[in-house]
Amino acid sequence: MVKTFLVGLDEAGRGPLAGPVTAGCVLLPDDFPVEILNDSKKLSEKKREAAEKLIKEKACWGFARVEHDEIDRINILQASLKAMSLAYGDMMSKLPSWLESRGENIADVQTEAVADGLYVPDISCPVRAEAKADGNYPQVMAASIIAKVGRDRIMKEYDALYPGYGYAGHKGYPTKAHREACRTLGPSPIQRLSFSY
Repeated sequence: MVKTFLVGLDEAGRGPLAGPVTAGCVLLPDDFPVEILNDSKKLSEKKREAAEKLIKEKACWGFARVEHDEIDRINILQASLKAMSLAYGDMMSKLPSWLESRGENIADVQTEAVADGLYVPDISCPVRAEAKADGNYPQVMAASIIAKVGRDRIMKEYDALYPGYGYAGHKGYPTKAHREACRTLGPSPIQRLSFSY
């Protein structure tokens, strides 16, 4: 008998003026402690990082990023959907060995997906989009955590590369300090030039 797993998809970083957009894709095991999950924006940084660690230990997960220059080229919506598609592909590449470790076989498993938002990414399983899915489905909550913590980590690395822009603090979002840094220093090498800064 074929078992169907629901996988969650979400992105992080649609609103920033700099850096990549990232996405997570997560398939949770039945015994995952879902009470630790929530929409990543509603968790403290410490709780997000603790949840991410557990998701990576216990779940089958994927992560992907689409860079600032591609966002400028194809627009942020298309870049977000592409990141979700890539994250799904990353998760699927890990799925056979993850299932094997649990005594299950890929031949006995199929996936269907729910993506947070209004648009569906192009992936190889049935997928539906749902507004506020990141507050209603543990799988999407987990995907939002993978996307958010992964992106925050990237922006902290960029902060070390491009000091003066404050990326470790605002993560590229359009804060007053970020806009002032752009005016004073000019756009950074990871600036989304199609965005008004």
